[in-house]
Amino acid sequence: MKRVTGIGGIFFKSSDPKALGEWYRKHLGLDVEAWGGVTFEPAVAGEPGAGSTNWCPFKADSTYFAPSTAPFMINFRVADLHGLLAALREEGCNVVGEPQDSEFGKFGWVMDPDGNKLELWEPPAGS
Repeated sequence: MKRVTGIGGIFFKSSDPKALGEWYRKHLGLDVEAWGGVTFEPAVAGEPGAGSTNWCPFKADSTYFAPSTAPFMINFRVADLHGLLAALREEGCNVVGEPQDSEFGKFGWVMDPDGNKLELWEPPAGS
């Protein structure tokens, strides 16, 4: 029997969900709908932007999410990491750390207005 097949959603609390949704729309291009959320259509394997979604628990004392104190971090797939980070800096967003390149792709980070660290990931070519 097949059980879990992927991530169905990411849900978290905010003191001002409407303003936070607007920040995500403006700076990350999420199509926040009237009901307050976003629906991502599944990617089709072999098409640009297709790829995996990861699930990974971290040790309770991990500092990987710092400077956020939230017990979670959202990873967003992006098409042009360096271009997006430059745009976010220009827009006055709090980009943290230095971008990292690895065999798994390019990674960068930004803080949202609620203090949540977001990981931006540009997968390697062909992924």
